[in-house]
Amino acid sequence: MRLRNNKNAKSILEESKYVVKNPESNKGKWSKNFGNKNPIEIEIGCGKGNFIIENALTYPDKNFIGIEMYDTVLMYAVNKIEKDIPNLRFIRMDARLLDEVFDKEIDLIYLNFSDPWPKTRNAKRRLTHERFLTVYDKVFKKDKKIFMKTDNVNLFEFSIESLSCYGYKLKNISLDLVNSNFEGNIMTEYEKKFTEKGIKINRLEAYKD
Repeated sequence: MRLRNNKNAKSILEESKYVVKNPESNKGKWSKNFGNKNPIEIEIGCGKGNFIIENALTYPDKNFIGIEMYDTVLMYAVNKIEKDIPNLRFIRMDARLLDEVFDKEIDLIYLNFSDPWPKTRNAKRRLTHERFLTVYDKVFKKDKKIFMKTDNVNLFEFSIESLSCYGYKLKNISLDLVNSNFEGNIMTEYEKKFTEKGIKINRLEAYKD
């Protein structure tokens, strides 16, 4: 369920040093924005920010960018930051426009609990559809890496087929992440709620040269 719009969200984002106001101006220059040449990883649909913030705190030798479409959702992410995190940025944008913001600069894309768009006629809206995979090609630095988590079995099955057909090799596939031997998992807000309810989490890693 989408959060009710917060009238203060836009001003909060405008004042935050973590939100990049004109991301297009950084295209091809994100290393300069961060002030280093460390790997850059992005989460498309970062929601309230728990996953991307915890990653930035855990891995200071990497740069992280959370991407979110909605002001109010992104406001919650920004408000969670309690101390300086120099390797973290947020962008309010539509994922279809990624190639207008990045140019061969991204090392890894996270897709966590993306909208499953269950109706067949909306398949092109799924973030693992070929329509988006072609956009990702333009932003990856070299080798392509996509890590995905979802509670939606139909989306997971669709993604396995779509990624495989597009030339990705799949590794570390799990149909029950909590009870797998995967270590170091950082949960999203949705993931915590689903896990507490006993809902199984699907995860995969996709690689392409």
